[in-house]
Amino acid sequence: MITFLICLSLLVGAYFLYGSYLDRKMGIDPKAPVPSQTHYDGVDYVPMPRWRIFLIQLLNIAGLGPVFGAVLGAAYGPVAFLWITLGGVFMGAMHDYVAGVISLRSGGANLPTLTGTYLGGRARIFMLIFSAALMVLVGAVFMSQPAELIAADLAPIVPDGLLEEGVGGRSWLLLIVLLVIMAYYFLVTMMPIDKIVGRLYPIFGLLLLVMAVSVFGVLIFNGNYHIPELTSLANNRFDAENFPIMPMLFTTIACGAISGFHATQSPIMARCMKSERDCRPIFYGAMISESIIALIWAAIGMAFWGGVEGLNEAIVANGGAAALLIDEITTTTLGSVMSVVVVIGVVACAITSGDTAFRSARLIIADFIGLSQKKYINRAIICVPLFVAALVILFCLPFQTMWSYFSWLNQVLACFTLWTIVVYFARGKRGVMIGLIPALVMTYVCSSYIFVSPLLFGMANRTLAYLLGGVLTIAIGAMVWHKIRVDAKLAA
Repeated sequence: MITFLICLSLLVGAYFLYGSYLDRKMGIDPKAPVPSQTHYDGVDYVPMPRWRIFLIQLLNIAGLGPVFGAVLGAAYGPVAFLWITLGGVFMGAMHDYVAGVISLRSGGANLPTLTGTYLGGRARIFMLIFSAALMVLVGAVFMSQPAELIAADLAPIVPDGLLEEGVGGRSWLLLIVLLVIMAYYFLVTMMPIDKIVGRLYPIFGLLLLVMAVSVFGVLIFNGNYHIPELTSLANNRFDAENFPIMPMLFTTIACGAISGFHATQSPIMARCMKSERDCRPIFYGAMISESIIALIWAAIGMAFWGGVEGLNEAIVANGGAAALLIDEITTTTLGSVMSVVVVIGVVACAITSGDTAFRSARLIIADFIGLSQKKYINRAIICVPLFVAALVILFCLPFQTMWSYFSWLNQVLACFTLWTIVVYFARGKRGVMIGLIPALVMTYVCSSYIFVSPLLFGMANRTLAYLLGGVLTIAIGAMVWHKIRVDAKLAA
């Protein structure tokens, strides 16, 4: 409990201390014009209140990540608390905040545009393809799981014929649910942001907080659950040899520590903000809130089964299905009524992150090809191919494979954002280390993952794998440093 409470206090304190420091470094100007004023279009550039944007941002960046990822990541042991706290404060929240401010000051520009501005034209093209593809993958991932949960809950009350196997090995019921969710995604992606997202999503964002507060209450006031203390950096996973802390913990717990997906969502909210003064509560604050949520779920994951060993046994028994673990935790600790609320919250979190992923993909492609989004037909021209691609992914890849690739690609996206931040600070000749240390750490995580993960090379010689990860990290860092020096010479 002491480790948990210290980490919780550090996260809360960081918002006021490190967040204030970043405000000064970025030179926040409350009087500066913002995109919702200069680019207003009634579709994507629409001013909204700070509290509403905060809840939408929290919901958009969270999804299933700080719940599912935190519980699965807790299998590594209390070292997960350390990663969530340090990662959330110095990497994730900084990443979201600085990227959000840069986008706000660039007319609400999306991530590929920002990457191109600071890392060059080739980086922009790569990021256009990479981020749009990742958004479609995210949409498919967050379509799959809520559909599975809804279909499972409806199964006892539908005709037996709907439970029979349909296309692709899925039941007809599941196929119908998938199509309904996709239709909803399409509608929300096409609609102006203030019509559905602006009105409904703050409620779901509040529900995400209610879920976390309820579990926190169980941890504090129910004496039956004891949170393990951090006494070492040992890897407590049952198959630790195949899943070393470096780099696997850093990709298992992404949302809650650092997630590249967030940098694709921040421009959506940057186009709706009324003042630069809102940057810290919306960008830094939402990420700190997500880290707190992840910390709470990681803690209940370890405590509920009597320790990390019990959690690992539960993960194996449930085939790694985080949804089943969450259901057992909430049903036992919160009762049947509250567990239903949690299921609704989990479904809502997944669906809302999925549809904003498609919205982000639409905006990225529209900005690149210069296609105005004021007309519905223009939005449909982009959206239809995106949803067709998502359907192909759904029917070709199982969820575990989709989630594994998403986890790594998500952190690769964070690396690009962090190096963009490094160049941004270098051009302004201030605070380069703020971005450089996280950029090097996450680049090493993603580089070593290539050689360690069984999904990729899966090298048995870990020493060589880590060495190759280091060489690749140095090479990437050298390329960016060369870019900075060239920019400095041109500026002179």
